[in-house]
Amino acid sequence: MIIGIGVDIVHVRRMERWRRVPGLLERFFHPGELSASLSRGSGDVLSLAARFAAKEAFGKALGTGLVGIVLKDIMVINRHNGRPEIKLGGTARAALEKSGANTVHVSLTHERDNAVAMVVLELV
Repeated sequence: MIIGIGVDIVHVRRMERWRRVPGLLERFFHPGELSASLSRGSGDVLSLAARFAAKEAFGKALGTGLVGIVLKDIMVINRHNGRPEIKLGGTARAALEKSGANTVHVSLTHERDNAVAMVVLELV
């Protein structure tokens, strides 16, 4: 049963601005997530934008937004085959449990100026 669906779009320039502010990316991204994204070379801002969109889409799928959730507790990673996956810890894990869902599906896409993410919360 689907518990919630969320979608978000992030303009890539936002991540370009954030990169110039010392410590800002570290406030919103898990260290492993940040390291993986920044290792992508010229595609790093696209990767960051898509991951931030996924965090926002997760809040929308919850139906509560991100109030009370530490954004670093939502980590968007890629499996060995490239498929994106959301790993939750702490406040994000608690919010998922409270929602009644037990599975998170995520899809990411980006092109030049924008990144989009869709999250589906499901009870399986």
